[in-house]
Amino acid sequence: MKRLMLAAAVLAVALSVPAAFAGGNGLPTTIGKGEGSLYLVAWEGYTQPQWVKPFTKATGCVVHSKYAGSSDEMVTLMRQGGGGQYDMVSASGDASLRLIYGKDVQPVNPALIPGYKNFIPALKSPPHNTIKGVHYGISLQWGPNTLLYNTQKVKPAPTSWSAIYSSAYKGKVTVPDNPIQIADAALFLSKSQPSLGIKDPYELNQKQFDAAVSLLKKQKPLIKKYWALASDEIDLFKNGDAVIGASWPYQTNTLRAAKAPVADLIPKEGATGWADTWMLSAHAKHPNCAYQWLKWVSTPKVQAQQAIYFGETPANTKACAIMDKLSKGSCAQYHANAPAAYFNSIKFWKTPVADCGNGKKDCKDYTAWQQAWTQLKG
Repeated sequence: MKRLMLAAAVLAVALSVPAAFAGGNGLPTTIGKGEGSLYLVAWEGYTQPQWVKPFTKATGCVVHSKYAGSSDEMVTLMRQGGGGQYDMVSASGDASLRLIYGKDVQPVNPALIPGYKNFIPALKSPPHNTIKGVHYGISLQWGPNTLLYNTQKVKPAPTSWSAIYSSAYKGKVTVPDNPIQIADAALFLSKSQPSLGIKDPYELNQKQFDAAVSLLKKQKPLIKKYWALASDEIDLFKNGDAVIGASWPYQTNTLRAAKAPVADLIPKEGATGWADTWMLSAHAKHPNCAYQWLKWVSTPKVQAQQAIYFGETPANTKACAIMDKLSKGSCAQYHANAPAAYFNSIKFWKTPVADCGNGKKDCKDYTAWQQAWTQLKG
């Protein structure tokens, strides 16, 4: 993780907030009156009416959401129109560092966010959004990438990621349309082929990278569709076009609510995962509404609402009790009260770079991952 604490040049990201809004260190010291609008790039399910409508009523900030299907799309959207089209983005770890190093986002002041003091320690200053003590966003929610399957069509119940590489389900497999999927293959190989010496699925030398890509090439004939939006995968399972695949708890929750026969699990090899951050555009036109949003979504109630809706784990530890009031047992179900060891067991998304963190610089960077994924899909 030390390799992520990169150049001091990152700290030179210019702030585009009004002078009256900024303090002596360039960060805001107070939150002013909202500008009336807030434009967000978000994961599907992150801006639901049950917490957006009360926010608008309380602040006067009308939320306009654009759902992105991948981290690559989020980065592209945040750079369009000179970066002033959107105020904020709910970036995952494989996008957040690109946005920081690209000077697309600006530092924020967590002291203005009351709920921040109750965040789990690991998400107060995580390396995917905090550089040299400078915060480039506020952590939101986190969770694992799970193995989803149709309980009527996949028997016995799978216990390993090997199921999505099995010809038994040819034409019925679906996985995310995302270069970071290479890490999932690498994680599986780290257990199934230990001789490759994979220690970190995001730090792959040429041999390890080639092995992961080769596995995905063998998987391609089994794929029904590479899904972009969560709703794409939901439709595939509802229609019976897919019976097994890589997923998020959100899809499981939505499918179960629709009475679909599905279940999910973290296989024996473990799982990759995400830790998402609300980040403020370097060219945000509505910074006060943005800070109001950061305050709102960090409160225990909204954290609990979103955690249950999406099927993920809140950053705010005070959300646990509210989760159980809203849905009995949900705090434990989503590991909101789990020890730090559970958080540390998940291989969270991060941007692959050439520096392997072991004194060598022969790892494949994200550009190589993107190129390989594009070639893979054909």
